[in-house]
Amino acid sequence: MHIKRIMIQKILVPTDFSKHSQNMLECISELPSERDVVLLHVIRRSTVSRAWDPTIEVEKAEKMIEEQKLYLQSLRFSVKTRVESILDGDIARTIEKVAEQEKASLIMMGARGKGRVMGLFLGNVSKNVLLYGHTNLLIMRYKTLEGEKLGKFCQSLFTRVVCPTDFSDEAKKAIYFIKDLSGVNEIGLQYIVASGESEEQIDIEVKEAAGKLNAIARDIERPDLKVKVHVQVGDAPQEIAKLADREDASLIAMSSHGAGWLQQMIVGSTTYETARIANRPVLIVRSEK
Repeated sequence: MHIKRIMIQKILVPTDFSKHSQNMLECISELPSERDVVLLHVIRRSTVSRAWDPTIEVEKAEKMIEEQKLYLQSLRFSVKTRVESILDGDIARTIEKVAEQEKASLIMMGARGKGRVMGLFLGNVSKNVLLYGHTNLLIMRYKTLEGEKLGKFCQSLFTRVVCPTDFSDEAKKAIYFIKDLSGVNEIGLQYIVASGESEEQIDIEVKEAAGKLNAIARDIERPDLKVKVHVQVGDAPQEIAKLADREDASLIAMSSHGAGWLQQMIVGSTTYETARIANRPVLIVRSEK
């Protein structure tokens, strides 16, 4: 039986013209997309500027974004460019506004942060798009955009995907979204038992979770899609990141919210913390509004 794989319709790529932004462009070809891209650069007034005329900055940005457009067009992408200038406010909100205006189905951004003590973390813009946005978001790790790591992670980005779940409806929707994406060959379903009152209690929860994961695996597995089941005990974000490293996953994909999120607009804590610490690209599949 032939299964029709779905494609990402339109990708919004915010750019600041840095080396990391250019590397992002080299990764776009690995996305299962319809090859429709919007490049966006946002200029915000400096906090020390009183009178501000962005004309020169806009002209400079338009020339630089045109170079990136030509690069993507050479890869057979259809490309639209936008340069937005804002006096005040959050760049992340401008990114989300443009995503809605352009009807983008995915925002692709770099993590752009590195902590001295706490390991990797998200830059402010990426963090705010993650926390408050409504559009599916792909965060490329800072370290994956350098040196040898670039080729490794940009090549076949969607082939081996770790999909954590808490068995909520939102998590289930994320799994079923991933299974039908073009290029996905293997999915690792994962559930983490956070804690229990006793070893016996933990063993019971592990067995129950394994049974539920195996049921999902049987439902989504097919000849061209291999599914593995993983149950761990511990801190969810840490265990998700560890599994992705052990399995040499090309991507972590998870819902923006899990069970009991009470309809708040901020992203779930497990999703946020995973995106903050993971060594792999993270795809956040948004819950419906």
